[in-house]
Amino acid sequence: MDLLFLIFAICTGPVLLGSSSRVRLVGGPHHCEGRVEVEQEGQWGTVCDDGWDIKDVAVVCQELGCGVANGTPSGVSYKPLAEKEQKIFMQEVKCNGMEATLFHCERAEDVFDCSHNEDAGALCEKNVRLAGGPGRCKGRVEVKHQGQWGTVCNAGWNLSAAKVVCQELGCGRAIQTRRCCNKATQGQGTIWLTQVSCSGKEVSLWDCPSGHWGKNNCTHEEDTWVECEDPFDLRLVGGDIRCSGRLEVLHEGIWGSVCDDGWGKKEDQVVCKQLGCGESLSPSVKARRSFGPGVGRIWLDDVHCSGKEQSLEQCQHRFWGYHNCNHKEDVAVICSEQ
Repeated sequence: MDLLFLIFAICTGPVLLGSSSRVRLVGGPHHCEGRVEVEQEGQWGTVCDDGWDIKDVAVVCQELGCGVANGTPSGVSYKPLAEKEQKIFMQEVKCNGMEATLFHCERAEDVFDCSHNEDAGALCEKNVRLAGGPGRCKGRVEVKHQGQWGTVCNAGWNLSAAKVVCQELGCGRAIQTRRCCNKATQGQGTIWLTQVSCSGKEVSLWDCPSGHWGKNNCTHEEDTWVECEDPFDLRLVGGDIRCSGRLEVLHEGIWGSVCDDGWGKKEDQVVCKQLGCGESLSPSVKARRSFGPGVGRIWLDDVHCSGKEQSLEQCQHRFWGYHNCNHKEDVAVICSEQ
C-alpha cells in the first residue's frame, strides 16, 4: 500500500497531495459564469487576473461541467464584490487548457501585488436551458451535447431534478415539474436524456446519473417541463441615487416592500453589500421615512441577518407574504456609494 501511495505521489506531484480544493463561479446569472473562487482548507478565496487567459477559463469550465470557454470577464463585474478580508489564493496562473482542475496548472508560489480589483472571472457556455416558456426560468428542459441542443424525457424525472436545474440556471426554487408538451411547446430533434436521477444536492444536472445519451424510447410528447421562481432580486426606490431608497424585493415576478420589524444595522449592511453599494450609513428614522410608503405587496417581515450573508434571501424571515405590518413600516436603506 505504501508503495502504491509513493507511485501516486510521484505521478501527481506535490500540489495535489496537499489539496482538496474546489472551484466555483460567483455572482453570475448561472453557475457557469462569474468571479472565480477556489477553496483551500475550507476557505474560499479569489484568483488574481495577472496572466489570466482563455486557456485558464477552459480548465475552470471543464472542471465545472460547463462546456467550452466563452470569455475572460473581469471578476469585478460580478456583484456583490469579494469581501475585503477574503484572501486571494492564486496569481500568475498558466494552464495549457487540458488540465483536469485549476490546481493542476502552473501558478506563482505566493500571491503578491494583487488586490480584489484584479479578481479573475470566467464565462462558460451553458449546457442546460429552459426553452419555450414565458421567461428563462420556465420552460422545456434542454441540454447541449456534441454541440446540439436536445430535450430530456420525463421518465424518472422528479422535483429534485427540477431543483438542480433551477439552481444551475440561477433561478429561484423549483415550483413544479411535469410532463410536457402540446405541439406548440414540445421540442424537436434529438431526445438526449432519460431516467435522470438527482438527489437535489447536485451543483449541475450533469452530476446526476442518467441513461445513455441519445438512447431511449421516448417521444417529444414526453419532454420535461420545469417551472422555477424568478431569481431573487432587490432594489432601492424613491431616492435620487440607486444606493438609497425604500427597499423592495422581487418575488413571484412582483416587487413588494419589507417590514421594519426587527430591522437593524446588520440587515442594512447585507442590502448594501448585495447591491455593491459600500457601507450602510445607518440613517435616522426621519431619513428613512423621506422615501415615502410603498404600495402593493409586503413580502417580508421579521428579517434577521448575521451580517455575513451574501444575499438578503439567505437571512431568516417569515414565510413570503406573511406579516402584521402596513406600508408606514416599510424599510428604507441608505448606503455610502452610488
